[in-house]
Amino acid sequence: MTTLVFGHKSPDTDSTGSPIVWAWYLNTVLNVEAKPALLGEPNTEALFMLDHWKLDKPEIISDVADDQPVVIVDTNNPAELPANINNADIRAIIDHHKLVGGLETKGPIHIVMEPLACTATIMWKIIGKDMAQMPDDIKGAMLTCILSDTLEFRSPTTTQEDKAVAWSLAESLGIDIPTYAAQMFAAKSDVSSFSEAELLRMDSKEFEIDGKQFRVSVLETTSPASVLDRKDALMAAMPAVAKEDGADEVLLFVVDILNEEATLLIPNDMTKTVAEKSFGVTVTGDTVVLPGIMSRKKQIIPNLKV
Repeated sequence: MTTLVFGHKSPDTDSTGSPIVWAWYLNTVLNVEAKPALLGEPNTEALFMLDHWKLDKPEIISDVADDQPVVIVDTNNPAELPANINNADIRAIIDHHKLVGGLETKGPIHIVMEPLACTATIMWKIIGKDMAQMPDDIKGAMLTCILSDTLEFRSPTTTQEDKAVAWSLAESLGIDIPTYAAQMFAAKSDVSSFSEAELLRMDSKEFEIDGKQFRVSVLETTSPASVLDRKDALMAAMPAVAKEDGADEVLLFVVDILNEEATLLIPNDMTKTVAEKSFGVTVTGDTVVLPGIMSRKKQIIPNLKV
């Protein structure tokens, strides 16, 4: 049976590109029949990657069958995976997030989790000498993943290993990183065709903090005004999105990639309390700027308090 390789729901660039990379490795190097899959529509930056490198968009799936062989990448959180995931045959997990717990496997599996900025960096290390066989389009996906997750090395999650792998890939491909990253971020910043609800779910993760369920959404952009100009409509859409998704609140952080800061929307007293307790700020309006906040994984989630 074909092994499905996929990342988390609301797939970003890493959860779109890394399944493509790993499926190539399984098929070409390990002779294991595999194909990448997505748990939703990819974001605009991921679509740019697919178009730029002429890669096929992976099939979008809503669930997995019992005993379906799968490899999970870029997450280990059951809340971000298909409902039937524990009845599938999980063969491996490759991830760079904290261990959440809750997944069950049918036997011993390969698990590789490292404190790196990007899943694709971990894959580069695993693939090792077999990188010599990798075609340029797959290398391009790998490079895009790393530049996306590191925000072109601006994110505090960036490690020297992420940088070294990115520069090696860029040299191999003849890519100028600042030019290519600017194209990526321009694609990510074009959100004009998305509804408010789609924006709130585009790059979001579910977390529980002190008994409260939050959908923590991040929009990384080089044009924050294009998002903040819609703040009234975004805040008006939050209650319905929270209710539909079983959350108490939606937290939306608009990350300004170039100025290295985030703006948090403050639609009500609960989000005001969360902002003040979590980030030591005083909120006086319906937004608050958080200087230096770039990473949900390293700076936002660990600090959240209610």
